Amino acid sequence: MQGRYVNVIRSGYTSLLSLCEVEVYGTENLAVKGTVAQSSIRSTWFSQNAIDGVRYGSEPDTGSYCSATTSQSDPWWRLDLLDYYDINTVIITAYNGYLNAASGAEIRVGNSLDNNGNNNPTCAVTSGLLAGQTISYSCHGMEGRYVNLVMTGRTSYLVLCEVEVYGAVHKKRTFLRLKFSSSGDVAAESDQILQQLQSALGLKNSDVELSWTQLPKKEEEQEEKQEEDGGEYTHFI
Repeated sequence: MQGRYVNVIRSGYTSLLSLCEVEVYGTENLAVKGTVAQSSIRSTWFSQNAIDGVRYGSEPDTGSYCSATTSQSDPWWRLDLLDYYDINTVIITAYNGYLNAASGAEIRVGNSLDNNGNNNPTCAVTSGLLAGQTISYSCHGMEGRYVNLVMTGRTSYLVLCEVEVYGAVHKKRTFLRLKFSSSGDVAAESDQILQQLQSALGLKNSDVELSWTQLPKKEEEQEEKQEEDGGEYTHFI
């Protein structure tokens, strides 16, 4: 649905309307399509449990919906998004129990696997994350394929009940300089040229967008020579 406004209304009621939190996400949770790894595994608390789409479960099945490392130095958990994204938001849900070992973790986002991805730039630190709490952290469009949580300089568990990642596919910009000949006014036909180029490159059903940074124009030196020869004009874009 497209919209600027989001309303919550109790139609036909005379009552209070109490809201503790309203969260709105414009894209799907990218994490559920990724692959994960962690520095060690505590029993059945596998790394993929943190991206199963379940924030909370019931005892005694905690090992089926939360991930956990063993107690070790610098424990880490890594998500591979399998593509490059501009990361806007990372949402962490902590375990509601004695193993509340998510507070103080560094959220790192980037494209490097150096040191298992733990050397990528820091988005935020999960300071003050309480047991059973869900907190959203803004990464302000940081580019990255990997999202890591790491307890740097600590010996502890790292327990995550859910990690959600929201963002958009990173669009790379490539600039091309094309030279071609035409006897017509290329500037007037600029949109048509882009359509023909997109079709010729097989880009019709892709997410690649073509646009002019500068409209095509005549190359003056070549123009005079070709006018003398009765030939076609050369244009640059």
